[in-house]
Amino acid sequence: MTIVQLVPDLHSGGVEKGALEVARAIVDAGHRSLVISAGGRLVETLEQQGSQHILWNLGKKTPFTFFQAGKLRRWLSDNQVDIVHARSRLPAWVAYLAWKKMDAESRPRFITTMHGLNSVSRYSKVMTYGEKVIAVSKTVREYLLANYPDTPADKIVTILRGIDPEEFPFGYQPDADWQASWREDFPETQGKWLLTLPGRLTRLKGHNDFIDVIKQLQSSIPNVHGLIVGGEDPKRRQYAQSLYQRVKDEGLEYHISFTGYRSDMKQIYAISDAIVSLSTKPESFGRTAVEAVSLGKAVIAYDHGGVGETLGAIYPQGLAPLKDKMGIADKCRQLYNKQILPPQQAQTAYNKQVMLEQTVTLYESLT
Repeated sequence: MTIVQLVPDLHSGGVEKGALEVARAIVDAGHRSLVISAGGRLVETLEQQGSQHILWNLGKKTPFTFFQAGKLRRWLSDNQVDIVHARSRLPAWVAYLAWKKMDAESRPRFITTMHGLNSVSRYSKVMTYGEKVIAVSKTVREYLLANYPDTPADKIVTILRGIDPEEFPFGYQPDADWQASWREDFPETQGKWLLTLPGRLTRLKGHNDFIDVIKQLQSSIPNVHGLIVGGEDPKRRQYAQSLYQRVKDEGLEYHISFTGYRSDMKQIYAISDAIVSLSTKPESFGRTAVEAVSLGKAVIAYDHGGVGETLGAIYPQGLAPLKDKMGIADKCRQLYNKQILPPQQAQTAYNKQVMLEQTVTLYESLT
């Protein structure tokens, strides 16, 4: 089969990582894998894994993007594509407009994946237009059925996101070279009780709540240090600047560090004493939580959305009520004082290989 995935770009993030993982599984299963995107740092990895990248910006938020449907229709036909898999709303609209005008007897099969809990609107509804709609968690499935009740339940396929336990092995510690490099780059973290918030610098990740938690903990955990790991969003640089300024204004420069984008999350998780997830809007899946718990690290998080779902299954003692910053701080104190313990065994509930096998099986069932 020839299978094409459509994503806005290939810089970083869960959607992009998922596209790469599935692309590799497509190749490993003996099929032809193509990915259409506006490019990014992950393109090289994608191509090294045997997929073909098509540089085509179908995620640019302008009315003119919709006019790419005719060109995409011809491209799908010329490349004899069997499966079109859209993972984001605007590319999904272009794909849907192209696909629905093709001959119903010979056109590709059309699949969408609902990665996020998008605002409920006609624009977002395109993610329900797939012949099969993949929900990445039970949270997403319930969200779809509640907000788009005309979507047939039997066309929603729940395929839980997963991680590779060999990539995030229980008890892992980074090697001496990495640790030496880290000490050189971030000497202020040495000998500290390290609390890490991963995620791109966007408002929904809860960075201001994190700063508040660090302030609350300073009296009870004197050596606490906050680590904010994530790159700036080019569209939200003002928000990033406001965070830097707040940390400076409140005299927290030696208590909170910003690392920027990092590709070594496994190592950073491993040297952390706890990982926190403070997203103020529910997320579709808690990949960060699953990765950290797999390594044997405690995760402290707001109990809602996909993060609440995943932690509820693998580390429920880390959950605190939504927007309860005091509750988050209390959980951190309990962990520090050994009143609650980090995970005592590897998690097995969310496995990447199972996810990939289910996805490829779905593709193969449609042709």
